Amino acid sequence: MTLFEAKNLFIEAWGSISSQWGINKTMAQVHALLMISMEEMSTEDIMEKLSVSRGNANMNLRDLINWGLVRKVFKPGERREFFVAEKDVWKIAKQIAKIRKAKELDPVIKLLEQLKDIDVTQEGEDGKQFYKLIVDVHRLTLNLDKLMEAILKADESWFWDRVLKLLVR
Repeated sequence: MTLFEAKNLFIEAWGSISSQWGINKTMAQVHALLMISMEEMSTEDIMEKLSVSRGNANMNLRDLINWGLVRKVFKPGERREFFVAEKDVWKIAKQIAKIRKAKELDPVIKLLEQLKDIDVTQEGEDGKQFYKLIVDVHRLTLNLDKLMEAILKADESWFWDRVLKLLVR
């Protein structure tokens, strides 16, 4: 397999698994393309390489910038905008975890905190079971939140050292 073929396969695979992460295929392909690119790329470069429209490229670049995975760079004498992606996989993983936590885990914790405030004293056994479930799920989500915070603060070697120690036990 040539380097060209390998890069294309990586871009396709990154795009295909993206639906499992809750992002669209083109956004993941743009991200993959920028990750493997040795030089910054313009919107036109991305459009040509991925055969996507300007609107699609711009929308996905904007989302990737908002996620903190891509940034604009300026070249002296150029009117076009250029883009680069973070290349450090650990930083990428932490940034994605941070965004996913804010979009998914934090709202669930907020909802569960509201639900814990309900008065179930008049509701009998059904109310008690519901309240116990809410408390248990809330405890689980708070522990997941603590884990995510630890991951976000950790450096890569510390994290993998701790994970491997847990697995070896």
